[in-house]
Amino acid sequence: MNEFSRYKGASLTLAKSYTIKEKSYIIHTFSKEHVKMCELCNIFSKLCNTLPVKHAQLCNKFFNSITKQLMKKFNPVIKVKGFATKQSVKISEKTIAKTEIASNFLTDFADVLIFLTRILKETFSRNFEFKEFLRQCFQIGYKSLPLITITGTIMGLVLTIQTRPVLVDFGAVTMLPGMVAVSLIREMGPVITALICAGKIGSGMGAELGSMKVTEQIEAMEVSSTNPMRFLVVTRVLAATLMIPLLILYADALGILGSWAGANIKGDVSFVLFFSQAFSHVEFIDFLPAVIKSFFFGAVIGLVGCYKGYNAGRGTESVGIAANSAVVLASLLVIIVDMIAVQITDMLI
Repeated sequence: MNEFSRYKGASLTLAKSYTIKEKSYIIHTFSKEHVKMCELCNIFSKLCNTLPVKHAQLCNKFFNSITKQLMKKFNPVIKVKGFATKQSVKISEKTIAKTEIASNFLTDFADVLIFLTRILKETFSRNFEFKEFLRQCFQIGYKSLPLITITGTIMGLVLTIQTRPVLVDFGAVTMLPGMVAVSLIREMGPVITALICAGKIGSGMGAELGSMKVTEQIEAMEVSSTNPMRFLVVTRVLAATLMIPLLILYADALGILGSWAGANIKGDVSFVLFFSQAFSHVEFIDFLPAVIKSFFFGAVIGLVGCYKGYNAGRGTESVGIAANSAVVLASLLVIIVDMIAVQITDMLI
């Protein structure tokens, strides 16, 4: 026992510190005197095993009691001190930021699905707001005619002025009306008109519904037993889906008319001859995909504008944010839908 009491006050001299993941640990280990104590305990246990059974049992009980007391005093004490380093703070901040981005994306995706479900439900429900639908058609269609008129005319005029010198060099001036007509009808007319409508109509919907959200007019409609989804959102989405294809057809016609004006700047082509050459190159397969995707353009613009405005924040600055995000997202989705439509048309043709 003197040998054990000798090591009773032994100090923990060796220590190692290392980093595991994001926390730093300091762990105290055995000293050399602890190793000697363990060797003595091993010898003492072997001596107990060599004694007779009765004496061995008493010896083992005595040895176990001493071992427990010694382990409490001489067992290596582990002190763990966790502290966040600069690197761990950066890693945790990045992890939290990525988690928030992922959760926000999933939440927004779920909100969009719920929003679309409510629109489909209210579209085919009773008590459709037909007067509000006609008013929105007037606002979206008729009020956009001046802008679409200027855009469509300049679009055909610029396209003709830019391509005519190249066709003159190849002696293919007669192909100018057909080339302009096919380009406007298949691609340029729908896409450019949809982008113009996304800027005008999408921002208008986002700002209007956003201001109603800020001033709590939408909540007031719910309290007064008026369905705001049916009155505000469904009418605007259906009006945009119906009127934007008509605006695109109007822009195509004005684009061909502007092309005729551009061809007569340095030449002399009659109106009837120009239009007969233009439509002789246009087939039904050129016209149908453009009309179909124009309905999707209108639906996308209406949905994005209404969604951003209907889900705007409470502050006054949220109105501007809703209008801005509606224009950006609607324009991006118009280009994506056009790309998908072109791929599908190419596979079918």
